[in-house]
Amino acid sequence: MQEELSDQTKKWLYLFIGFAVFLNFTGLFVPVMGPDGALYASIAKNMAQHNNFSDLFVEGKDWLDKPHFPFWVSAVFFKFFGVAGWSYKLPGILFVLLAAAYTYKLAKALYTEQVALWSVLILLTSQHIIICTMDVRAEPYLTGLIIASVYHFYKSLGKKWFLHLVIACFFAACAVMTKGVFALIPIGGAIGGELLIKKNWKMVFNFRWPLAVILILIFIIPELYTLYIQFDLHPEKVIFGHQQVSGIKFFFWDSQFGRFFNNGPIKKSKGDPTFFLHTTLWAFLPWSLLLYTAIFQFFRRHFKKPAQVEWYCICGSLLTFLVFSLSKFQLPFYITIVFPFFSTICAQYLCNLQLESSVKAIRIAQTFVGTVMVVLILVIHYFFRPGNMTLLTDLLLLLTLVLFVAVTRSSANGRFKVFYQVCTAVFFVNLYFNLAYYPKLLTYQADSEAAFWINDHNPKNLAVVQSRIGFGFALDFYTDAPVYYSRSGEESLLPPKPYLLYADADLIDQYVKQGVSLKRLKSFDSFRITRLSGKFLNHATRKETLSTTEVVLIN
Repeated sequence: MQEELSDQTKKWLYLFIGFAVFLNFTGLFVPVMGPDGALYASIAKNMAQHNNFSDLFVEGKDWLDKPHFPFWVSAVFFKFFGVAGWSYKLPGILFVLLAAAYTYKLAKALYTEQVALWSVLILLTSQHIIICTMDVRAEPYLTGLIIASVYHFYKSLGKKWFLHLVIACFFAACAVMTKGVFALIPIGGAIGGELLIKKNWKMVFNFRWPLAVILILIFIIPELYTLYIQFDLHPEKVIFGHQQVSGIKFFFWDSQFGRFFNNGPIKKSKGDPTFFLHTTLWAFLPWSLLLYTAIFQFFRRHFKKPAQVEWYCICGSLLTFLVFSLSKFQLPFYITIVFPFFSTICAQYLCNLQLESSVKAIRIAQTFVGTVMVVLILVIHYFFRPGNMTLLTDLLLLLTLVLFVAVTRSSANGRFKVFYQVCTAVFFVNLYFNLAYYPKLLTYQADSEAAFWINDHNPKNLAVVQSRIGFGFALDFYTDAPVYYSRSGEESLLPPKPYLLYADADLIDQYVKQGVSLKRLKSFDSFRITRLSGKFLNHATRKETLSTTEVVLIN
């Protein structure tokens, strides 16, 4: 039996949700992280600056990997607000808030307002959601689009169904234009699983589903058209080392099933059936242990009586989890798209907790998780020593401690007190990450640091030549001057001298030995920050791990 949501409880939830929303904005002004985030930002920048919303280019070459939707959205924001790191990240954060809004709407429709509010709080404080709002890629878009589509498909099962069906198909089509047809798996899993498990055959074989397929195909026409004119109309283009490459075939087949079986043009992983089990343990912190408990208890209680409960969240998340686990192409941020389902599963379990023994066990587990997270940050701070803590950062961290004390002293929160306390741990940890750790870490992303320096020390707006092909996307994005690319056999495409060259120090040394006329201007410490090591994180041994890149003037 669920408790009534008192005004005081609602105020606490509103306060914590408000703080969680703020937390997800704190990474807005951290430099865009490469390689993927900076890559996507540079694509959108090129799209906006050249008013070319059909073709995707990376480092001056045709690019066929991801669909267009996130780039369209980012390019529109660049048009309105200018090209900047924050204007690239802002739409991603807004799509996470869209996910939160629709998580609330679906959870409230399926359960109660209390479950809905807890679902939102759990979603916005899950670790990889917060990471995704700092390191924006495609997943924030997908997370919002998928749960929005599921909600409207759920509403389309009622009598006033047509408008909801159209809206659901629009969101589903945008998800497909973000990641491909596999984005339909959580949507189809959620709706199909509910109908099949409850044997609602009349709705399973309803004519609205063929109509939905037609609507989705209509809504993805912009994607198909852009792929056709960039690739299918130009079979002479060399893509993935081959000619006669169809962009439409890649979109429907190679980019999805090729990744799934690891036999497409983009091969990456050998696959591990347990990958997302242990990935979820850290990605859904601090709620992962609660999630596994909630799923186990859900099946224990309802497997034999499936008609008594909803199956949208279980089926939408676990089918996706299963498909991703069987895939040969696995990356940790993929799992984020089902976090709205995970959050609702956790919230309904949390709000239904009654046995004191269960409450006590979960209280101990959550206290342990929150304590470990805070201790880990203290250890990181001791070794990493960012040295860039501002007064604002200190005050915000202090505020989380005040919030922790206020929650602890309050007698109104009952068995939910420990969950609020864990939220304050999340606030503390991620305020530190976004306001101290990441800003310092990004100073070792040499291509963005070089771009900032060039923008401040290039009064003649000389062209910039990039020699670190495939590793300098942040330079492409942040540099105000025109950027060219140094490739063997394409020397004729370089700008006239003088120009600025950004390259590894070893290459500059070779140029000096060859007698190239150049002037060394600035060097930068460089580290592949997405592949952290203990020696790098330890300030005492960090210098041993660094390489050097340089900006030089070629006369």
